[in-house]
Amino acid sequence: MSAGTNLSASVNPRPLRLGDLLIAGWPAPVIVALSGLTLGFFGWYALLVPSLQGAASEAGLIGSALAGTAFAIVAWFGYSRYLSQRAAITLARSLRYDALTWPPFLLLWLTFVSSSQLTHGARLFLFAVALFCIGKVLIAARFNQTVREVLIDFGATRIAIIVIAELAAVIIGQRAGTHVQESSHVLLAVWGRWDAVHYLDIATQGYQGTNMAFFPFYPLLIRLVGALAGNHLIAGLLISNASFFLGLLYLYKLLEHEYDRAVARRAIFYVSIFPTSVYFTAVYTESLFFTLTVASFYYMREHKWWIAGAIGFFAALTRVEGVLLLVPFLMEWWAVRRSSKTTDRYGVCAGALIPLGLAIYMAYLWILRADPLYFSHVQIHWNRHLAPPWVSLINAFDKLAHGSGVQVAHESLEVAFTFLMIAVLLAGWHSLRPSYIAYMALSILVPMSTSNLMSMPRFALVLFPMFAILARWGERPWVNNVILAFSLPLLGLVTVLFADWYWVA
Repeated sequence: MSAGTNLSASVNPRPLRLGDLLIAGWPAPVIVALSGLTLGFFGWYALLVPSLQGAASEAGLIGSALAGTAFAIVAWFGYSRYLSQRAAITLARSLRYDALTWPPFLLLWLTFVSSSQLTHGARLFLFAVALFCIGKVLIAARFNQTVREVLIDFGATRIAIIVIAELAAVIIGQRAGTHVQESSHVLLAVWGRWDAVHYLDIATQGYQGTNMAFFPFYPLLIRLVGALAGNHLIAGLLISNASFFLGLLYLYKLLEHEYDRAVARRAIFYVSIFPTSVYFTAVYTESLFFTLTVASFYYMREHKWWIAGAIGFFAALTRVEGVLLLVPFLMEWWAVRRSSKTTDRYGVCAGALIPLGLAIYMAYLWILRADPLYFSHVQIHWNRHLAPPWVSLINAFDKLAHGSGVQVAHESLEVAFTFLMIAVLLAGWHSLRPSYIAYMALSILVPMSTSNLMSMPRFALVLFPMFAILARWGERPWVNNVILAFSLPLLGLVTVLFADWYWVA
């Protein structure tokens, strides 16, 4: 897809016809129908059986089975038609390939023939959904260059990070002292370090004490997925990694539209190997927040204001910085409104959804603590409070001058990444749209206004306009080599330190 091309693919709205299902041959619709029948049966078994008796229960079984089958057939055909248009393949071929993603749901019948914990209904359903989604991604990668390139970068970097972290946890072992163990399995516990403990505690026990500094959307998702997985740590890992994959897809399409495919490809790779990108894999909000912010920008550029606003709502429920999306939203809407009389003049109202996410959490804290800004006030626990941005720099340099060895190392990293963000913005702002510049500048200014630079290397991770600038510079081979030489060794170091319970960002 070239720059300037509409990001959305139009899908033929023609309704489903019985003859359309037969063009793929009889095995494909049979497989999908059986999978849908299975979903309907287990939906009835899990949800309706406890509340229905006798004939009503039998009627519920028949209705659920028919509804599940119909849903699977319609979903199969609808997605296959979409895939055939996006991948430029025949509908029959798309139907046959997509039918291969449905058999994992047949695994649900194992709940009646095995007593293993792995075949517990909810866990098996989550496993089937995961296989279903992975199958669709692999098939999409077979025919679509964008998905293929994103999958390669995602898979290569995540596997490398996981291997390094696991080896570090086993061979080196954790830092001396007493630490929280979120799992008895060392290979799983490695992903529950530092802030992950807060998110897992919120998902398990609700809000208490200093946990109110952390916004609710991510732990809410952990709680929901954890109800199926039976383990909140596993749920967090699934959410983080799935979110990061989606975020890379959105970033690729956004920058392909803004620039070209080469810039998009470099950008997703630079994000994936950024020194702190281990946090995209761990139980942290970085991957979810990254995806929500990039997706919101994607739909702003598509002029789909209500979708952009709705996604911004969830971004503001994930981290307080999500509310900053309101500024680029208004800038993009005004730019379109000024240049075109046909734009949706009421689309600006969708921008109100973005601060609504923050307002809901503030209202909750008002009820719970009689302080709607408690999420900010509790930051004093980490020596953070509202202050002019230069105060954080003064404090950082004071620590560099008078601190100990470890403290100097931490502050050096935080100062270095802060100046990196500022330098990239100042040197590359002219290559960005005004809305991107404003968002990047505000995203740097807000954390700098908390009296210290703690976690700045991690905050840089979700600053996607920075990677757009770096990707444009990376067209020069020597710049690309410098970025790789800077990122890869530091990524390995940060991953090892994180795995062994050393504070990094």
